[in-house]
Amino acid sequence: MSMDQFQFRTKPVLHEPQTDADSFIDLDRLWSALVRRLGVIIACVGLAMLLAGLYLFATQPTYTSMTHILIDDSLSRFAEEEEGPQSAQQIDNRMSSAVEILKSKALALRVVDEAQLGDNELILNPPRSLLDLVKGAVKGTIALVLPGRPPVSEEAMQAGRREKAAAILQQSLGVERVGRSSVIAISVRSPDPQLSATIARTYASSYVEEQLNANFDATERASVWLQERLTDLNSRSQQAALAVEQYKVENGLVSPRGELLSAQQLADLNSQLIVAQADAATASARYEQYRAIVEQGPDAAVGNAVVSSRETDNSILQDLRQRYIAINEREQAVVQQFGADHPQAVALKTEKQDLSRQIFTELQQLTGSFRNGMEVASSRERSLRESIREVAGTNSRANVSMVQLAELEQKAAALKTLYQSYLARFEQASQQQSFPIAKARVISEAGVPTAPSSPRKTLTMALSIVLGAMAGGALATLLEVRERFFRTGEDVQEKIGLPFLGYLPRISGNKTASAGGSPPESAQPMPHGEPIDFRHMMRVAVDWPRSAFAETLRNARLASDIVLQGRQCRVIGIVSCLPGEGKSTVAANFAGLLAASGQRTLVIDADLRNPGLSKMLATEPEVGLVEVALGEVEWTQAVRVDRRSKLAIMPVGARGKSLAHASELLSSPGMTRFLDSVRDTFDVIVVDLAPLVPVVDAKAFEPHVDGFLFVAQWGVTPAKTVQNVLAAQPQIAAKVMGVLLNNTDMSQLHRFADPGSPERLREQYLNYYQG
Repeated sequence: MSMDQFQFRTKPVLHEPQTDADSFIDLDRLWSALVRRLGVIIACVGLAMLLAGLYLFATQPTYTSMTHILIDDSLSRFAEEEEGPQSAQQIDNRMSSAVEILKSKALALRVVDEAQLGDNELILNPPRSLLDLVKGAVKGTIALVLPGRPPVSEEAMQAGRREKAAAILQQSLGVERVGRSSVIAISVRSPDPQLSATIARTYASSYVEEQLNANFDATERASVWLQERLTDLNSRSQQAALAVEQYKVENGLVSPRGELLSAQQLADLNSQLIVAQADAATASARYEQYRAIVEQGPDAAVGNAVVSSRETDNSILQDLRQRYIAINEREQAVVQQFGADHPQAVALKTEKQDLSRQIFTELQQLTGSFRNGMEVASSRERSLRESIREVAGTNSRANVSMVQLAELEQKAAALKTLYQSYLARFEQASQQQSFPIAKARVISEAGVPTAPSSPRKTLTMALSIVLGAMAGGALATLLEVRERFFRTGEDVQEKIGLPFLGYLPRISGNKTASAGGSPPESAQPMPHGEPIDFRHMMRVAVDWPRSAFAETLRNARLASDIVLQGRQCRVIGIVSCLPGEGKSTVAANFAGLLAASGQRTLVIDADLRNPGLSKMLATEPEVGLVEVALGEVEWTQAVRVDRRSKLAIMPVGARGKSLAHASELLSSPGMTRFLDSVRDTFDVIVVDLAPLVPVVDAKAFEPHVDGFLFVAQWGVTPAKTVQNVLAAQPQIAAKVMGVLLNNTDMSQLHRFADPGSPERLREQYLNYYQG
């Protein structure tokens, strides 16, 4: 990795503003995830296609033949009376009934008999698929265990085969209405195409014949029943008519118009009473009106005479009023011209008063005549009421007999109407019986299918591809959602907010080491492709100085120089969350790189419980850090020096000694004295510390450290674990200079990077790590 690519950042990273579309759906990341999980999707598609192939291989093919029947009432329009238009509900009910008839067992038995399917082995015992064979074997085994059945007669066996064939036909039959039309589609499935076509044709013809027979039988039964009913109704109708006439003669209820005379007279009187009541009311209203006018006096007579003149034809009253109006107009004209005292005005006023008296007198006479008319009308009304009471008494006695007569007449009329109705229906049924027509016809003959309808190979394979792709997409999505590890530097910055220093490619050794993996990418290969020796794992950066592994450690060194500049001796701790993340290998190579550059460097194996760095040495040390911290030996006696890189190594030592209190040893005064004694001798002290999660050794040693390099294993270390550890130990988090992703699979790194990121452009600068 280049130094420009992984600069140590001392300021927050400023991202370019994103558009609304990018904030909603990041197409670049979506495409990257698709490419990254393409193998999973392809595997799911392949598995689905394999299962589909097994299904096609094990499934017995079936052939479907189809015919169409039109249910048409107009076919019988010449033989039956025309009916009114049917509602949509009636049509739906008729079509549903036709569908159920086609599905019925009776029609299936008729088809079995006509097509002679009771002895057809292709129907009774069709070719079975692999699954059916397994089921048959299980049933056979059970039958051997269970007690045997009693012998069955030949007739019973024949009837059983017929019933079985009908049941199989019902299962293989498909009947459905075509849309909202009056057409019914009949489909039949069977292992043989010719047999499917034969059964479909037989079903269509059997249904038409069934309709003909049903119409004929129904018409015949109706004719017989109607004949019996007509004979009975004719006899009862004659008896009822004779009873009516005999009752009329016995009770004297015969009248010229077929009604009682008292009833006719009562109806006439009621009509006259209604007219008399109206006349009396009119006369009373008119009298009351004129009486009210007269009671108001002669002064108001002229004004009220307007009403009376409209209500009567009295020409005298009208003439008087017209004269009064003319004189009044002349008086007003004279008063306006000469004044009210003028003799002519006085004369006209006197004449007006005389006319007013005459009008009042005329109104009095009219009121008297109207009173006489009211009395006459009231007297006539009373007379009619008295006559009605007398006639009603006579009529009530006759009505008792009329009730019984009405009942007899109603019964006779009902029997006569019913007889005529049944007679018409009998004639209609007789005509229909002689001209039976089915209301259905075949509009599409069943053809012989040329290809199996099931299983449909193309559709099955296409569906398997779609379902496999969907399952693969779901699995890929699940894997992406469950991705909780560090894959790119962007993940490091987003999830824990620490500077990212670079990727350390995967390396491997001939023993189990903390780094694990394969030789660093772009490093010079070992002779004959041999794996890296266990001791060489701590010298990768020194042996391959132009490798990506070494370049990443140089970036870490640059970060430490920037953060810890100005310090005479820098103590740098190498930590990780969990064991096996390669911190020991990183510590050894980082220290070796510093020593090879000319800096006086001491690397200390402070992982007292699992000293991975000490295990990389050629021989197991006799003494080390434990003895030095306890004051048993001087540090110069325990340290080892790499001749090539001039790197000083302080192993753990303490052979055979128990280290149950490692944290107390790391924070002891002896450890402090040791570090103080070596600060003048070395420029950089690299300390390989224990993992942060299982033990507190690194926390105990933290006061002696100037800065930490955090190592996380690519694709293994959970991001949540790192977040929790750093949140729980803020004193360590504050000193972390950056994060290194160790054991990175560089061939897969580009799959986790976004388009345009440096990880995607690795091939373009790979030659910088050659030679």
